[in-house]
Parts: sequence; structure tokens; C-alpha cells
Amino acid sequence: MIALIQRVREASVSVDGAEVGRIGSGLLALIGIEKGDGEAEAKRLVERVMHYRVFADAAGRMNRSLIDVNGALLAVSQFTLVADTQSGTRPGFSRGATPEDGAREFARFVDLARGHIQQVHTGVFGADMQVQLINDGPVTFWLQVKPALQ
Repeated sequence: MIALIQRVREASVSVDGAEVGRIGSGLLALIGIEKGDGEAEAKRLVERVMHYRVFADAAGRMNRSLIDVNGALLAVSQFTLVADTQSGTRPGFSRGATPEDGAREFARFVDLARGHIQQVHTGVFGADMQVQLINDGPVTFWLQVKPALQ
């Protein structure tokens, strides 16, 4: 399971021209689900996203987490994160979870995140979404949790 997190001043996601999620200061997390991902991976990734220290402390160092700053999370499913790009000029998606498994694990990720912070918003799984953000920094990190069977 993968989260590409971006520290944002604000972010929103729309489907068919209608806004479905918006946050102020916090993290935009693009989430990719791989084959074999399950509850253990979702729990571990949520823990990493919630506690990853990407916000500045009083000294200006990245020492504070999303929980520490009472920030918001905008979680957006993005199957292209699991693409195999090692060769050629076209991505392969054989590492990705099935749509059914991906939807279930994305929902699990969101539910677990809501157990940590109040403001969790999402896109629509499997939809063609338009994401807008004002990146703060920019600060972007790739977090990955490997399934137990790999």
C-alpha cells in the first residue's frame, strides 16, 4: 500500500464538476492499493501518515505530525501509483489490487484515519477526479508498506 503525501495549505477534489472533498491546512494523500494489501497494511500506512513529521516546529524543523498540528487529511485513491514503470514507455498495472479489493482497502484506510483525526475527506474511488492543491513547501513524501506475503 502506497501513500504519496503532500503537505498542503488547501486541497480539493471534484468529480463531474462537483466538489466532493476539501481541506485547509494538512495533507493530501494519494493512495495506491497493491495485490496482497489488507488490514495490516492499511493500519501501518495510516499510522505512518498520521505520525510522519512533515510540519514545522517552533524552530522551523519538520518535527510535527498531522495529529500534532490538528491538520486535515484529503485521501484520494490513485491506482497509477502501483504502476510498474521499470521498462518500456507504457505503465503496467499487474501489481495493482482488483477494483473490488482496492475499494475495500481504500475504505478501510479512510475509516482507520477517521479514528485518529476529525477532518478526513475523500475523493470517489474509481472516479475520474480533478484534484487541486496549494502545496506547502513543496513537501512531498512517498510512504510504502509492503504486504506480508512479499
